[in-house]
Amino acid sequence: MASNQRNAVISPEGYLPEFWQQLLQLHRLLVWARWLIVGTCCLLFGIPSLWALRSEIAMLRDYFTWPALRYALLFNPIPAVGLALCQALMLSTLIWQSRNSLFGLPLREVKRLERQLEQINRQGPAHPLWPFVHREPY
Repeated sequence: MASNQRNAVISPEGYLPEFWQQLLQLHRLLVWARWLIVGTCCLLFGIPSLWALRSEIAMLRDYFTWPALRYALLFNPIPAVGLALCQALMLSTLIWQSRNSLFGLPLREVKRLERQLEQINRQGPAHPLWPFVHREPY
């Protein structure tokens, strides 16, 4: 019984149609925001990390071995951490979005979205997310 409540699928039953659309808009906005953060991280940390590893990458293109890759990352810890950060953010976002697509939103996340939407509706047009939540769905 408890596992069914934790793994509840988000559905329009029990919601007003307008509130349901706003909830979906808010979730869609959060998905876009996560991918925007991942893209920004890749631009800010991933590209400079690859640039710092350009000589090692050139060597690896000619003579690729796993130990060479390992030592290239071990002897360049700052670029390695930058690449690991980008990979970790991208992988966590992919897993999060895949879980939501395949199994639906967990009940805890639905409740969090409801509270956030109620706060947006309470503040009205003064809230920065108001125009994104209160527009027509596509």
